[in-house]
Amino acid sequence: MKNFILLVLLFLFSNLATAQEKHALSIDDLWTMNRIGSIDLSPDGKTIAYSVTTYSMEENKGNSDIWVVSADGTNPKCILKSKESESSPLFMSNSKISFIKKGQLWNCNLDGTNQIAITGLYSGVSGVEFSKENDKIVFSSMVYPDLVTQSENKKRDEEKETSKVKAKVFTELMYKHWNDWRGPKRSHLFLFDLNKKDYTDLNLNSKFDVPTIALGSSNDYSFSPNSDEIAFTMNDSEVLATSTNNEIFLLNLADVKNGKKTPIKKISVSEGNDNQPVYSPDGKYIAFRSMARAGFEADKQTLVLYNRNTGELKNLTDDLDISFGEMVWSPDSKDIYYNSANEIYNSIYRFNIESGKNELLKEKVVSSNLILSEDGKKLFFKHQRSTFPYEIFSMNLDGTELKQITATNKNILADIDMNEVEYFWTEGANGARVQSIIVKPPFFDENKKYPMVFLIHGGPQGHWQDDFHFRWNLQMFAAPGYVVVATNPRGSVGYGQKFTDEISQDWGGKVYTDLMNSYDYAVNNYKYIDKNKTFAAGASYGGYMINWIEGHTDRFTALVCHAGVYNMESMYGVTEELWFPEWEMGGTPWENPELYKKWSPHNYVENFKTPMLVIHGAYDFRVPEGQAFELFTALQKMKVESKLLYFPDEYHFVTKPQNAKLWWNSIYNWFKKF
Repeated sequence: MKNFILLVLLFLFSNLATAQEKHALSIDDLWTMNRIGSIDLSPDGKTIAYSVTTYSMEENKGNSDIWVVSADGTNPKCILKSKESESSPLFMSNSKISFIKKGQLWNCNLDGTNQIAITGLYSGVSGVEFSKENDKIVFSSMVYPDLVTQSENKKRDEEKETSKVKAKVFTELMYKHWNDWRGPKRSHLFLFDLNKKDYTDLNLNSKFDVPTIALGSSNDYSFSPNSDEIAFTMNDSEVLATSTNNEIFLLNLADVKNGKKTPIKKISVSEGNDNQPVYSPDGKYIAFRSMARAGFEADKQTLVLYNRNTGELKNLTDDLDISFGEMVWSPDSKDIYYNSANEIYNSIYRFNIESGKNELLKEKVVSSNLILSEDGKKLFFKHQRSTFPYEIFSMNLDGTELKQITATNKNILADIDMNEVEYFWTEGANGARVQSIIVKPPFFDENKKYPMVFLIHGGPQGHWQDDFHFRWNLQMFAAPGYVVVATNPRGSVGYGQKFTDEISQDWGGKVYTDLMNSYDYAVNNYKYIDKNKTFAAGASYGGYMINWIEGHTDRFTALVCHAGVYNMESMYGVTEELWFPEWEMGGTPWENPELYKKWSPHNYVENFKTPMLVIHGAYDFRVPEGQAFELFTALQKMKVESKLLYFPDEYHFVTKPQNAKLWWNSIYNWFKKF
């Protein structure tokens, strides 16, 4: 009996010691973690190459290296590591890979030896795609549309650099985008012959960007299987700022003449966004994604098939209430594997182009970078959960044998206490079912009371996932001892197109009811939530909703608004992608002034009373800084306790390590204060 008691005590002590050894996720943990970027699979399916970015808090920047690992998960090895950063690995053969370094394409042996620069273009190389024979590449590069040679581009840049006048002159809209003044350069598609060592600007003299400046995909151009043709995406609308009409074009390589404009053929017909053209392996088809409605960036992405022999276009999934993500063909050209937002996941599916059969292969994954082995037996992809960042996984084509290939953060994660996401459903406006994620804090004790952080996502056509986000990280919000509730209300993707549509022209309506019903359910049904200490935070549209909440409820103890829309009318005049407010508000402010007035938080200033932390970046051209300034002015004039955190070197997102550390600590301190 004594021995039994001793064993029990030893077991309990061992578990207690293990728990005490772990710690809550910290800011330093977040920025110490390795971040897997692009991945590629060798032709024989035996090796995976992938980039890994690490960040230095001291140097305040990141650096990318190239790793390889056997497809079964053995022998991970860093083969390229330098201060220049190496990224975007692509296999040229089973024993040789290409990569980007210092803006140029290089190659090396699989062990990292014999590094050779392939390109040496002044304007640089990005987004490389190889022909099947690996004798040609297409890539994008920023150039002056009216200039032919690299030397001309270099000369003009040098003249601008030495000029004492730094003024900018604009004559059309979309003169800025995200965090960049567009200027006179455009992204053009180039063809480079690796044997002849010569290049051709395939969009010579074009003022339009390839890939498109917005709403594109991870695969906006590709070679045909026999390398005689290139399919690419381009928006040739006269006013890009009001157009989502990306189109699919074909370019016959036999027509390419150096120094002359190459003729192109448009094959898409939708007035909405068409993108991601992918050739079938047998060369018979081009599959691409298509949105039907002009001006709506979050419309359903259907699968369209173009028959290269007949020129026939066929929409295969118009009646399927699902939006296609990344797509890869099966080797026999009969099936398309793809991922799609599916509630809190980004699930993997298979669609048969003959029968129209759609199969859910793997539901509970948040997948990215789908790659199918050439023998058609394995699917490789990145997958993440809220408890770990992206790692590389594989599975059989029937969805069985999900296998983790890499474990780049195994040692760091082993010392951190995190709880897996849970979820609950509530009734939203008009009886709709609304899903919310709930994350418990580390070292959770169900007998204790915890304050709650209520998170609101941006978009608004986005969704909270079971993912490890490096900015709005659910576990980071939970780490100091908070229960986190993240609701997917109207506008969220993954719940059918009708659910997504029902936020447009209704920004503070049904979505607000969905959110508040979820909040009320959480505080009234989870006894471990302290309903007297609840906080809300959001960015972009989420920031808008924080501002709307400020004028419509006193449920929360304090609020955090990051890059939030405050004044709908002034927002229209300073944002860049004008199609967005025009769709969401049913026109311009002078065409539909009542809707802009109805849904603008600035019209409810008299109700402001909840303390708010306002955060904004100077280079945010999506929701420009004036929105934060107007908001902070109103809060201060209304004598609402408030603070403005302003980053002169950030944009819509906070990306620098030390700035991110200040961002997190400012939010933590703001919550702690109340």
